[in-house]
Amino acid sequence: MIRGAIHRLIHDSDVLSGNPLGDPTRRQVPVYLPPDVDPAGLPLIAVLAGYGGTGAGALDGTPWSPSFPERYEALLDAGDAVPAAFFFPDAFTRLGGSQYLNSSANGRYEDYLVDELFPFVEEHFGLAGKPARRGLMGKSSGGFGSVHVAFARPGQFGAIASHSGDAYFEMGYKPDFPKLLSQLEAHGGVEAFVAAFEAAKKKTTPLFLAMNVLAMAAAYSPKDGEPFGIELPFELRTGKLRDAVWARWLEHDPVEMAKARGNALADLSFVFIDCGLRDEFHLQYGARQLVDALRSHGVDVVHEEFDDGHMGVSYRYEASLPRLTRALATT
Repeated sequence: MIRGAIHRLIHDSDVLSGNPLGDPTRRQVPVYLPPDVDPAGLPLIAVLAGYGGTGAGALDGTPWSPSFPERYEALLDAGDAVPAAFFFPDAFTRLGGSQYLNSSANGRYEDYLVDELFPFVEEHFGLAGKPARRGLMGKSSGGFGSVHVAFARPGQFGAIASHSGDAYFEMGYKPDFPKLLSQLEAHGGVEAFVAAFEAAKKKTTPLFLAMNVLAMAAAYSPKDGEPFGIELPFELRTGKLRDAVWARWLEHDPVEMAKARGNALADLSFVFIDCGLRDEFHLQYGARQLVDALRSHGVDVVHEEFDDGHMGVSYRYEASLPRLTRALATT
């Protein structure tokens, strides 16, 4: 049972109006406030959903898998975490997710998160409203989003946590390119594949993995005039890599960003990165490279690995929340 308060605010976005692949009707912003605490001055943490997930999904639990608020309240009761407010933005698009980037294909989701939602929630509840007490956390694409947004907006956040976040695109994404290629060939192109995906009563693993690649292209290599405004990183007939397009993807790879400008995160009071040793997308190797690159720039990173895969690891939030909330509360 959740003892804290869950508010479902309505927010009409200015920057997402008319976004091509997003859903402008997704205006609800769930906000969680801890029990028995005056919210004035509390830190605010955005919990970013993974690919294919929605913000409100973190509020759902089962008897065997607690919801995010239930996990957090157990940590509060144990004296491990300290009070903080959380909100759960929805960055779902027609293709399954935005990666929390600004993209002409998806919409301006980075601006939506940073420029609109944080100030909106802070003002509504009288929260701290200063960068040092803002946090980002998430799993998979949500972990990627936490790192990306911190890089894109240096000085606007105090602490971040990335759980099994996308990193080292060479290993994490390239193996799935043939999965999209085969679906495009079978259905006759991007538009036909998307139509078939949407019509499918069951989103099978082959369909899901193919759509994931298409969604990544919408985030990393948008191009006006292409189907759905997306430029693919490979040739459709041969599968040959389009080097110039792939280079655009790599500009967003957290490993490459950390190598080039890891010092952008040096002012964060807490950085947490973890990944399972059996991650199905091999993201543990990207996490190791990301951590090494950040540490080479003087960033103090807490890095953990655990014996599990990529799916069903929401319990790992319990590893970051105590330290994340304390880091934000003491600044």
